[in-house]
Amino acid sequence: MKGSVIALDEIAGRKAAARLVDGKLDDVLVDPADDTPRPGAIFRAICDRPVKGQGGMFVRLPGGSGFLRGARGLKPGQALLVQVTGWAEEGKAVPVTDRVLFKSRYAIVTPGAPGVNVSRRIRDEEARVRLKEIAFAAIGAAGETGLILRSEAEAGTDAAIAGDIETLNDLAQAVLGDAEGRDPELLVDGPDAHELAWRDWPTPDILADAPGSFAEHGIDEMIADLRGPRVPLAGGAFAFVEPTRALVAVDVNTGPDSSPAAGLKANIALARDLPRQLRCRGLGGQVVVDFAPMPKKERRGLEQVLRAAFKADTVETALAGWTPLGLYELQRKRERRPLGGGET
Repeated sequence: MKGSVIALDEIAGRKAAARLVDGKLDDVLVDPADDTPRPGAIFRAICDRPVKGQGGMFVRLPGGSGFLRGARGLKPGQALLVQVTGWAEEGKAVPVTDRVLFKSRYAIVTPGAPGVNVSRRIRDEEARVRLKEIAFAAIGAAGETGLILRSEAEAGTDAAIAGDIETLNDLAQAVLGDAEGRDPELLVDGPDAHELAWRDWPTPDILADAPGSFAEHGIDEMIADLRGPRVPLAGGAFAFVEPTRALVAVDVNTGPDSSPAAGLKANIALARDLPRQLRCRGLGGQVVVDFAPMPKKERRGLEQVLRAAFKADTVETALAGWTPLGLYELQRKRERRPLGGGET
């Protein structure tokens, strides 16, 4: 079917959300089975010990530890606010930042960065002026806390945007006022799958939030397909997306047609679909792609396709480029748990 659908349901008792675009799975979120801190969670942390040579510091969290990069001027025993930036790899500390943000559907409150800004995706000047007026009326222009109006605010009502800003600002002020203390403490939990879907996904044509919505829209089968490594491509070509402990390996094959033209066609198809595959599978870290054989002169064009595809993706990704052996490398932020084997 044409249009977009957001379905809210559960998988094995855990909250899950899926977004379909024109009948195709565009994104999926599933809560983890354990109680590992979720990205976005805000803690009062206690500085533990610096890591010489890396410019970082381990910090104590309730029941565990975090690692803060770029730590300057901090001393062991000092309390500070930190926010979880991604999922911790097995056996490693939780990645955190001291640049805490408070994010909702329409706005982002930015402590320490004053001023009111509007998303650059909103280009209508009247809409930008309207949103700034709402923001100034809701929280004023003074103080050290800033505000960013997100792109979704353009479609919101004045009352909804103002209420969102006021609630978010009240939360920020309460948390900032609780930064001092001798013990680590969870101050704001990270959003679950349903909250993330409401906060970050565009308004759908259809919202399906009743039990069984995944089955109704065929999402269970789509997720089952993602748990396997094989990715079908046009013309009988296919790829394998296989996470290992060290990296995510992607292998592109042309199938029965081994001509250079078929190789280029398969590589372009994979490049366009790779952000969606990684996003829906919850994969991050180092990604290495072994593209199908093609003329070396086509590499620049293929890289342009990759850059265009990842530009529209929501997960921070750095495209490193070609290796001497002809592989393509990229580095992707670990915002999610891998989808597979019942975990995410």
